Amino acid sequence: MNIKSVKLYGIKMPLKVPFTTHLGTVSDREGILIEVIGQDGISGYGEAVAFSSPWYTEETIQTCLHMLKDFLIPLVSKQTISHPEEATALFSSIKRNQMAKASIEMAFWDLHAKRQNMPLAKLLGGTRTSVPAGVVVGTKTIQESIRQIQDYLAKGYTRVKVKINPGNDFQLLSEIRQNYPFLQLMADANSAYTLDDTEQLKVLDQFNLLMIEQPLGHDDIVEHAVLQRSLKTPICLDESIISLDDARKAAGIQSCRVINIKPGRVGGLGPAKKIHDFCMLQGIKVWCGGMLEFGVSRAHNIALSSLSGFTIPGDLSSSSRYWEEDIILPEISVENGYVSVPDKPGIGFDLNWKRINETLIFEEEYIL
Repeated sequence: MNIKSVKLYGIKMPLKVPFTTHLGTVSDREGILIEVIGQDGISGYGEAVAFSSPWYTEETIQTCLHMLKDFLIPLVSKQTISHPEEATALFSSIKRNQMAKASIEMAFWDLHAKRQNMPLAKLLGGTRTSVPAGVVVGTKTIQESIRQIQDYLAKGYTRVKVKINPGNDFQLLSEIRQNYPFLQLMADANSAYTLDDTEQLKVLDQFNLLMIEQPLGHDDIVEHAVLQRSLKTPICLDESIISLDDARKAAGIQSCRVINIKPGRVGGLGPAKKIHDFCMLQGIKVWCGGMLEFGVSRAHNIALSSLSGFTIPGDLSSSSRYWEEDIILPEISVENGYVSVPDKPGIGFDLNWKRINETLIFEEEYIL
Protein backbone atom coordinates (compact mmCIF):
# COMPACT_ATOMS: atom_id res chain seq x y z
CA MET A 1 0.00 0.00 0.00
CA ASN A 2 1.62 3.22 -1.16
CA ILE A 3 0.78 5.78 1.53
CA LYS A 4 0.76 9.51 0.83
CA SER A 5 0.05 10.83 4.32
CA VAL A 6 -1.35 10.12 7.77
CA LYS A 7 -3.74 12.52 9.50
CA LEU A 8 -4.56 12.59 13.21
CA TYR A 9 -7.75 14.16 14.53
CA GLY A 10 -8.10 14.65 18.28
CA ILE A 11 -11.75 14.75 19.34
CA LYS A 12 -13.57 15.13 22.63
CA MET A 13 -17.24 14.48 23.29
CA PRO A 14 -19.42 14.27 26.42
CA LEU A 15 -21.14 10.97 27.17
CA LYS A 16 -24.92 11.22 27.34
CA VAL A 17 -24.74 9.53 30.77
CA PRO A 18 -21.53 9.30 32.88
CA PHE A 19 -20.04 5.80 33.02
CA THR A 20 -19.00 4.62 36.50
CA THR A 21 -16.85 1.77 37.83
CA HIS A 22 -15.06 1.38 41.17
CA LEU A 23 -12.01 2.83 39.41
CA GLY A 24 -13.70 6.11 38.54
CA THR A 25 -16.27 7.90 36.40
CA VAL A 26 -15.93 8.85 32.73
CA SER A 27 -18.02 11.88 31.73
CA ASP A 28 -16.13 13.11 28.66
CA ARG A 29 -14.47 10.84 26.11
CA GLU A 30 -11.33 11.83 24.25
CA GLY A 31 -10.12 9.94 21.22
CA ILE A 32 -7.79 10.09 18.23
CA LEU A 33 -9.13 9.39 14.76
CA ILE A 34 -6.42 8.13 12.36
CA GLU A 35 -6.75 8.59 8.60
CA VAL A 36 -4.27 6.77 6.38
CA ILE A 37 -4.39 8.23 2.84
CA GLY A 38 -3.07 6.28 -0.10
CA GLN A 39 -1.42 7.70 -3.19
CA ASP A 40 -4.65 6.82 -5.02
CA GLY A 41 -6.64 9.09 -2.68
CA ILE A 42 -8.42 6.27 -0.84
CA SER A 43 -8.54 6.68 2.95
CA GLY A 44 -8.63 4.08 5.70
CA TYR A 45 -9.72 4.95 9.24
CA GLY A 46 -8.78 3.76 12.71
CA GLU A 47 -9.30 5.03 16.23
CA ALA A 48 -7.12 5.17 19.33
CA VAL A 49 -9.34 3.90 22.16
CA ALA A 50 -7.15 4.61 25.20
CA PHE A 51 -8.70 6.71 27.94
CA SER A 52 -7.54 10.11 29.14
CA SER A 53 -6.04 8.59 32.30
CA PRO A 54 -4.36 5.17 32.77
CA TRP A 55 -7.14 3.46 34.77
CA TYR A 56 -7.80 0.63 32.29
CA THR A 57 -4.26 0.07 30.99
CA GLU A 58 -1.08 2.10 31.18
CA GLU A 59 -1.87 3.77 27.85
CA THR A 60 -3.59 7.15 27.57
CA ILE A 61 -4.60 9.39 24.69
CA GLN A 62 -1.40 11.38 25.22
CA THR A 63 0.85 8.31 25.17
CA CYS A 64 -0.88 7.12 21.98
CA LEU A 65 -0.30 10.50 20.38
CA HIS A 66 3.38 10.35 21.36
CA MET A 67 3.80 6.83 19.98
CA LEU A 68 2.02 7.64 16.74
CA LYS A 69 3.92 10.86 16.06
CA ASP A 70 7.38 9.84 17.21
CA PHE A 71 7.57 6.11 16.42
CA LEU A 72 4.74 4.42 14.51
CA ILE A 73 4.18 6.91 11.70
CA PRO A 74 7.96 7.27 11.12
CA LEU A 75 8.20 3.47 10.91
CA VAL A 76 5.41 3.37 8.33
CA SER A 77 7.08 6.11 6.28
CA LYS A 78 10.13 3.93 5.74
CA GLN A 79 8.28 0.83 4.52
CA THR A 80 5.97 -0.37 1.76
CA ILE A 81 3.16 -2.28 3.44
CA SER A 82 1.30 -4.62 1.09
CA HIS A 83 -0.99 -6.15 3.75
CA PRO A 84 -2.14 -4.93 7.20
CA GLU A 85 -0.49 -7.91 8.91
CA GLU A 86 2.86 -6.50 7.83
CA ALA A 87 2.16 -3.47 10.02
CA THR A 88 1.89 -5.77 13.05
CA ALA A 89 5.29 -7.29 12.24
CA LEU A 90 6.75 -3.83 11.66
CA PHE A 91 5.50 -2.56 15.02
CA SER A 92 6.85 -5.58 16.93
CA SER A 93 10.11 -3.71 17.53
CA ILE A 94 8.18 -1.46 19.94
CA LYS A 95 7.16 -2.98 23.26
CA ARG A 96 3.49 -2.93 24.32
CA ASN A 97 1.62 0.30 23.42
CA GLN A 98 -1.03 -1.94 21.89
CA MET A 99 -3.72 0.72 21.54
CA ALA A 100 -1.44 3.08 19.67
CA LYS A 101 -0.42 0.24 17.34
CA ALA A 102 -4.02 -0.88 16.85
CA SER A 103 -5.21 2.57 15.85
CA ILE A 104 -3.06 2.70 12.73
CA GLU A 105 -3.14 -1.06 12.05
CA MET A 106 -6.94 -0.93 11.86
CA ALA A 107 -6.76 2.02 9.47
CA PHE A 108 -4.61 -0.16 7.20
CA TRP A 109 -7.29 -2.89 7.34
CA ASP A 110 -9.99 -0.42 6.32
CA LEU A 111 -7.83 0.90 3.48
CA HIS A 112 -6.93 -2.61 2.29
CA ALA A 113 -10.57 -3.71 2.29
CA LYS A 114 -11.59 -0.64 0.29
CA ARG A 115 -8.86 -1.29 -2.26
CA GLN A 116 -10.11 -4.89 -2.55
CA ASN A 117 -13.67 -3.50 -2.93
CA MET A 118 -14.65 -5.86 -0.12
CA PRO A 119 -16.44 -5.43 3.24
CA LEU A 120 -13.95 -5.58 6.09
CA ALA A 121 -15.95 -8.34 7.76
CA LYS A 122 -15.64 -10.55 4.68
CA LEU A 123 -11.93 -9.76 4.32
CA LEU A 124 -11.39 -10.95 7.91
CA GLY A 125 -13.31 -14.16 7.20
CA GLY A 126 -16.58 -13.18 8.83
CA THR A 127 -19.69 -15.11 7.88
CA ARG A 128 -22.50 -13.35 9.74
CA THR A 129 -24.78 -10.68 8.30
CA SER A 130 -25.75 -9.50 11.78
CA VAL A 131 -24.25 -9.87 15.26
CA PRO A 132 -25.95 -10.00 18.69
CA ALA A 133 -25.66 -6.84 20.79
CA GLY A 134 -24.89 -6.51 24.48
CA VAL A 135 -24.70 -3.47 26.69
CA VAL A 136 -22.74 -2.35 29.75
CA VAL A 137 -24.38 -0.77 32.79
CA GLY A 138 -22.08 1.40 34.89
CA THR A 139 -23.91 3.45 37.52
CA LYS A 140 -23.58 4.45 41.17
CA THR A 141 -26.84 2.96 42.51
CA ILE A 142 -28.68 -0.35 42.26
CA GLN A 143 -31.93 1.44 41.47
CA GLU A 144 -30.35 3.23 38.53
CA SER A 145 -28.87 -0.07 37.28
CA ILE A 146 -32.30 -1.73 37.35
CA ARG A 147 -33.84 1.21 35.52
CA GLN A 148 -31.15 1.15 32.83
CA ILE A 149 -31.49 -2.61 32.35
CA GLN A 150 -35.23 -2.22 31.87
CA ASP A 151 -34.66 0.45 29.23
CA TYR A 152 -32.03 -1.58 27.37
CA LEU A 153 -34.11 -4.75 27.31
CA ALA A 154 -36.97 -2.73 25.86
CA LYS A 155 -34.59 -1.62 23.10
CA GLY A 156 -33.74 -5.20 22.21
CA TYR A 157 -30.39 -5.85 23.89
CA THR A 158 -29.85 -9.54 24.63
CA ARG A 159 -27.05 -9.41 27.20
CA VAL A 160 -26.22 -7.06 30.07
CA LYS A 161 -22.90 -6.56 31.86
CA VAL A 162 -22.71 -4.84 35.24
CA LYS A 163 -19.70 -3.58 37.16
CA ILE A 164 -19.03 -5.17 40.55
CA ASN A 165 -16.56 -4.83 43.42
CA PRO A 166 -16.31 -6.32 46.95
CA GLY A 167 -18.62 -3.64 48.35
CA ASN A 168 -21.18 -3.88 45.58
CA ASP A 169 -21.71 -7.36 44.23
CA PHE A 170 -24.13 -9.69 46.06
CA GLN A 171 -26.88 -7.16 46.64
CA LEU A 172 -26.63 -5.74 43.11
CA LEU A 173 -26.74 -9.16 41.43
CA SER A 174 -29.47 -10.38 43.78
CA GLU A 175 -31.71 -7.43 42.92
CA ILE A 176 -31.12 -7.88 39.20
CA ARG A 177 -31.85 -11.61 39.34
CA GLN A 178 -35.05 -11.03 41.30
CA ASN A 179 -36.25 -8.69 38.58
CA TYR A 180 -34.79 -10.56 35.60
CA PRO A 181 -34.30 -14.26 36.44
CA PHE A 182 -33.51 -15.33 32.85
CA LEU A 183 -31.42 -12.37 31.70
CA GLN A 184 -28.07 -13.15 30.05
CA LEU A 185 -26.05 -11.44 32.78
CA MET A 186 -22.35 -11.04 33.31
CA ALA A 187 -20.28 -9.17 35.88
CA ASP A 188 -17.08 -7.20 35.31
CA ALA A 189 -14.80 -6.71 38.31
CA ASN A 190 -11.94 -4.74 36.70
CA SER A 191 -9.45 -6.42 39.09
CA ALA A 192 -11.31 -5.42 42.26
CA TYR A 193 -10.76 -8.74 44.10
CA THR A 194 -7.90 -10.89 45.40
CA LEU A 195 -7.66 -14.60 46.17
CA ASP A 196 -8.62 -13.69 49.75
CA ASP A 197 -12.09 -12.95 48.34
CA THR A 198 -12.57 -16.46 46.94
CA GLU A 199 -15.41 -17.37 49.33
CA GLN A 200 -17.19 -14.12 48.53
CA LEU A 201 -16.90 -14.84 44.80
CA LYS A 202 -18.11 -18.44 45.25
CA VAL A 203 -21.36 -17.06 46.68
CA LEU A 204 -21.99 -15.39 43.31
CA ASP A 205 -22.22 -18.80 41.60
CA GLN A 206 -25.90 -18.89 42.55
CA PHE A 207 -26.72 -16.09 40.13
CA ASN A 208 -26.02 -18.18 37.01
CA LEU A 209 -23.78 -15.56 35.43
CA LEU A 210 -22.43 -15.95 31.91
CA MET A 211 -19.03 -15.05 33.39
CA ILE A 212 -17.11 -12.94 35.87
CA GLU A 213 -14.68 -10.76 33.98
CA GLN A 214 -11.17 -10.04 35.29
CA PRO A 215 -11.82 -10.50 39.03
CA LEU A 216 -8.12 -10.52 39.99
CA GLY A 217 -5.02 -8.52 39.03
CA HIS A 218 -5.01 -6.70 35.70
CA ASP A 219 -1.86 -8.51 34.57
CA ASP A 220 -2.48 -11.84 36.28
CA ILE A 221 -2.89 -15.25 34.70
CA VAL A 222 -1.63 -17.62 37.43
CA GLU A 223 -3.97 -16.69 40.30
CA HIS A 224 -6.98 -16.69 37.98
CA ALA A 225 -6.27 -20.38 37.35
CA VAL A 226 -6.40 -21.00 41.10
CA LEU A 227 -9.66 -19.08 41.40
CA GLN A 228 -11.29 -20.77 38.39
CA ARG A 229 -10.83 -24.16 40.04
CA SER A 230 -12.94 -22.89 42.96
CA LEU A 231 -15.75 -21.33 40.91
CA LYS A 232 -18.59 -22.79 38.86
CA THR A 233 -18.98 -19.44 37.11
CA PRO A 234 -16.66 -19.10 34.10
CA ILE A 235 -13.88 -16.57 34.48
CA CYS A 236 -13.32 -14.24 31.55
CA LEU A 237 -9.93 -12.63 31.07
CA ASP A 238 -9.72 -9.10 29.68
CA GLU A 239 -6.80 -6.87 30.71
CA SER A 240 -4.50 -9.91 31.19
CA ILE A 241 -4.64 -10.83 27.51
CA ILE A 242 -2.72 -8.38 25.31
CA SER A 243 -1.22 -10.93 22.90
CA LEU A 244 -1.63 -14.40 21.43
CA ASP A 245 1.12 -15.61 23.77
CA ASP A 246 -0.93 -14.45 26.76
CA ALA A 247 -3.92 -16.41 25.46
CA ARG A 248 -1.75 -19.51 25.02
CA LYS A 249 -0.42 -19.25 28.57
CA ALA A 250 -3.89 -18.73 30.00
CA ALA A 251 -5.21 -21.75 28.12
CA GLY A 252 -2.23 -23.85 29.19
CA ILE A 253 -2.96 -23.46 32.90
CA GLN A 254 -6.76 -23.13 32.50
CA SER A 255 -6.97 -19.59 33.83
CA CYS A 256 -10.32 -18.93 32.19
CA ARG A 257 -13.14 -20.34 30.07
CA VAL A 258 -13.82 -17.10 28.21
CA ILE A 259 -11.66 -14.34 26.71
CA ASN A 260 -12.82 -10.81 25.92
CA ILE A 261 -11.08 -9.79 22.69
CA LYS A 262 -10.74 -6.04 22.24
CA PRO A 263 -8.79 -5.14 19.09
CA GLY A 264 -7.37 -2.03 20.75
CA ARG A 265 -6.07 -3.98 23.72
CA VAL A 266 -4.30 -6.65 21.67
CA GLY A 267 -2.73 -4.45 18.99
CA GLY A 268 -5.30 -4.55 16.20
CA LEU A 269 -7.53 -6.74 14.06
CA GLY A 270 -4.77 -9.09 12.92
CA PRO A 271 -3.75 -10.12 16.46
CA ALA A 272 -7.43 -10.21 17.49
CA LYS A 273 -8.24 -12.67 14.72
CA LYS A 274 -5.31 -14.90 15.69
CA ILE A 275 -6.52 -15.01 19.30
CA HIS A 276 -10.04 -15.82 18.05
CA ASP A 277 -8.72 -18.68 15.90
CA PHE A 278 -6.64 -20.07 18.76
CA CYS A 279 -9.54 -19.94 21.21
CA MET A 280 -11.81 -21.79 18.77
CA LEU A 281 -9.29 -24.65 18.67
CA GLN A 282 -9.02 -24.66 22.47
CA GLY A 283 -12.77 -24.54 23.15
CA ILE A 284 -12.51 -21.15 24.85
CA LYS A 285 -15.47 -18.86 24.23
CA VAL A 286 -14.80 -15.33 22.99
CA TRP A 287 -16.68 -12.09 22.68
CA CYS A 288 -15.81 -8.56 21.58
CA GLY A 289 -15.56 -5.99 24.36
CA GLY A 290 -16.05 -2.26 24.11
CA MET A 291 -14.13 0.81 25.23
CA LEU A 292 -16.82 3.51 25.13
CA GLU A 293 -15.65 4.02 21.55
CA PHE A 294 -16.70 6.39 18.86
CA GLY A 295 -18.21 4.96 15.71
CA VAL A 296 -15.02 4.14 13.78
CA SER A 297 -13.72 1.70 16.38
CA ARG A 298 -17.21 0.30 16.91
CA ALA A 299 -17.43 -0.37 13.14
CA HIS A 300 -14.19 -2.36 13.33
CA ASN A 301 -15.62 -4.31 16.29
CA ILE A 302 -18.71 -5.21 14.26
CA ALA A 303 -16.53 -6.59 11.47
CA LEU A 304 -14.49 -8.65 13.95
CA SER A 305 -17.63 -9.94 15.66
CA SER A 306 -18.85 -11.41 12.37
CA LEU A 307 -16.27 -14.21 12.79
CA SER A 308 -17.85 -17.53 13.72
CA GLY A 309 -16.22 -17.87 17.16
CA PHE A 310 -17.90 -14.78 18.60
CA THR A 311 -20.90 -16.58 20.07
CA ILE A 312 -21.46 -14.30 23.08
CA PRO A 313 -23.10 -10.90 22.43
CA GLY A 314 -20.44 -8.18 22.41
CA ASP A 315 -20.40 -4.59 23.61
CA LEU A 316 -21.94 -3.44 20.33
CA SER A 317 -24.53 -0.97 21.51
CA SER A 318 -26.19 1.70 19.38
CA SER A 319 -24.40 4.99 18.80
CA SER A 320 -27.26 6.66 20.68
CA ARG A 321 -26.31 4.68 23.80
CA TYR A 322 -23.39 7.06 24.37
CA TRP A 323 -23.60 10.01 21.98
CA GLU A 324 -26.01 12.72 21.01
CA GLU A 325 -24.40 12.39 17.57
CA ASP A 326 -21.70 9.94 16.48
CA ILE A 327 -18.80 10.52 14.06
CA ILE A 328 -20.06 8.00 11.46
CA LEU A 329 -22.98 7.85 9.03
CA PRO A 330 -25.28 6.07 9.28
CA GLU A 331 -25.10 5.69 13.04
CA ILE A 332 -24.98 2.17 14.49
CA SER A 333 -28.35 0.90 15.68
CA VAL A 334 -29.62 -2.20 17.46
CA GLU A 335 -32.68 -3.83 15.89
CA ASN A 336 -34.35 -6.73 17.71
CA GLY A 337 -31.14 -7.41 19.62
CA TYR A 338 -28.82 -7.41 16.61
CA VAL A 339 -26.50 -5.04 14.74
CA SER A 340 -26.29 -5.43 10.97
CA VAL A 341 -22.88 -6.11 9.45
CA PRO A 342 -22.29 -3.58 6.63
CA ASP A 343 -21.89 -4.92 3.10
CA LYS A 344 -20.11 -1.83 1.74
CA PRO A 345 -16.32 -1.88 1.19
CA GLY A 346 -14.11 -1.29 4.23
CA ILE A 347 -15.72 -0.58 7.57
CA GLY A 348 -18.95 0.18 5.70
CA PHE A 349 -19.64 3.59 7.20
CA ASP A 350 -18.98 7.14 6.04
CA LEU A 351 -17.35 9.74 8.29
CA ASN A 352 -19.57 12.45 9.76
CA TRP A 353 -17.16 15.33 9.18
CA LYS A 354 -19.63 17.87 10.51
CA ARG A 355 -19.60 16.14 13.91
CA ILE A 356 -15.85 15.55 13.81
CA ASN A 357 -15.21 19.25 13.22
CA GLU A 358 -17.61 20.20 16.03
CA THR A 359 -15.67 18.06 18.52
CA LEU A 360 -12.15 18.62 17.12
CA ILE A 361 -9.41 19.61 19.58
CA PHE A 362 -6.41 19.18 17.25
CA GLU A 363 -5.54 18.12 13.71
CA GLU A 364 -2.13 17.12 12.37
CA GLU A 365 -0.90 15.72 9.06
CA TYR A 366 2.29 13.79 8.31
CA ILE A 367 3.39 13.60 4.67
CA LEU A 368 5.21 10.34 3.99
